[in-house]
Amino acid sequence: MSVRKNIGFGLRTSKASKAEKTARIDEVAQLLGMTELLDRRPNELSGGQRQRVAIGRAMVRDPAAFLFDEPLSNLDAQLRTQMRLEIKKLHQRVGNTIIFVTHDQVEAMTMADRIVIMKDGHIQQVGTPFDVFHKPANKFVAQFIGAPSMNMIEGTLENGVVTLEGGLEIPIASAAHHKGKITLGLRPDDLLVVEEDGQFEGQVDVLEPLGSETLVYVSVGGKELIAKASGRTPPELGSIIKLSADSENMHLFDSATGEALR
Repeated sequence: MSVRKNIGFGLRTSKASKAEKTARIDEVAQLLGMTELLDRRPNELSGGQRQRVAIGRAMVRDPAAFLFDEPLSNLDAQLRTQMRLEIKKLHQRVGNTIIFVTHDQVEAMTMADRIVIMKDGHIQQVGTPFDVFHKPANKFVAQFIGAPSMNMIEGTLENGVVTLEGGLEIPIASAAHHKGKITLGLRPDDLLVVEEDGQFEGQVDVLEPLGSETLVYVSVGGKELIAKASGRTPPELGSIIKLSADSENMHLFDSATGEALR
């Protein structure tokens, strides 16, 4: 069947008039950027275009709820970004519930009102993008959400003071009622290169320029930490630098269970 017939397949049993069906198909095709492709056959389409036809076939029916199972995985990067925006606009316009299955955390963070993070068939956390990023329920969520992944450092906690490997002590007032072996989590966004009064000191092993910012891989006491620096004035490769993070942005996890300490 042509693209037009494929998109309109779910309308065959609809009581809408032919004109209404045509208008609906045209509307969906325009939304998906496929107006010029409506008369083409499947063997004349790329993999990404076929995926958009499949999305259009669901959209044209205006269902009570959508289930999208990784619909953007076969699209190139630019089209994937465009389709994320279009699906979000679709949701804002029609208000239908959309269950969107993805392994891409960027898709989840940018599109979702609420995210359900699963591992081995079990729900790890349900929350808004803000919650799962800034208040992860456990180490799995903390390292799964965010790119690059959260830095993890082993240590012990007693009397509100975290003692890390190497003897560094960091006071964290909010953790005064916990003690024992813990894992300290630091997001690269919160671990910054500073001129003085740094909590960590190490050698720059790798630089990853990203334009407005630079990811800095630093060897600290035999452990690699990832920090962020200015894209305009990054540190030099091989230099010794200092790193610092606000204790309010640090995450503590029980070393045995992996659960976050609240």
